[in-house]
Amino acid sequence: MTFDAEAYSKGKEVLVRAHDVKKTYQRGEEITHALKGISLEIYRKEYICVMGPSGSGKSTFFNMVGGLDSPTSGRVFIDEVDMAQLNAHELAFLRCRKIGYVFQSYNLNTVMTALDNVTLPMIFAGVHPDDARQRGMQLLEKVGLGERWFHRPKEMSGGQQQRVAIARSLANNPSLLLCDEPTANLDFKTGKEVHQLLYDLNKVDGVTIICATHDHNMLEVSDRMIWIADGNIDRIEISSEVELERSSLGEHEEF
Repeated sequence: MTFDAEAYSKGKEVLVRAHDVKKTYQRGEEITHALKGISLEIYRKEYICVMGPSGSGKSTFFNMVGGLDSPTSGRVFIDEVDMAQLNAHELAFLRCRKIGYVFQSYNLNTVMTALDNVTLPMIFAGVHPDDARQRGMQLLEKVGLGERWFHRPKEMSGGQQQRVAIARSLANNPSLLLCDEPTANLDFKTGKEVHQLLYDLNKVDGVTIICATHDHNMLEVSDRMIWIADGNIDRIEISSEVELERSSLGEHEEF
């Protein structure tokens, strides 16, 4: 089914805009073209899954959007702010205030409690410690860990650690949540619970989510799937239409 960008975008507000984004890496005489000119618009309150095999460029694109790396050429805009025009202080401010990050390996501070991990971004943003503590508790309650405020990562399961990471990503009320393989280290059941949590954040709280993943179960919660292959966008699919098409063909396998 061909993706009709004009019809899909009607009435939607652009949050992320990538224009001809290219990224090359050079080691000695070897040059790797990780991204070869990606142009894409992502809309506010949308749930996007970026799919593709290892080495396809999906994590590189994720890093470009998140301001974790810079394109070799091309531009990325967040709320029409050109990230390439920001100095280091301005870029850090944008990442702190507008973008939340969830990583495959959780990236929690192992000597800090769950509550301390969640409040840390707020402290960096200048929030009063008492206010940060109160919001941190609310966020841990939101992700189902109200009884785990003072537990450290080694005292929690992988799924619980990922929930803490999600709570931390929401610390400063970001408009955009970037998730890099958030279920890769989780068993099937726990992964489904994380899917549902992210779905609720998107549909109930209106957080825009971009998820780089291999996990085809994300089809159940996403709005669009962006397939990247060899540094290019291979195809774009509307998840609901893919599900309908599979259903009409009588295919019922799990995603």
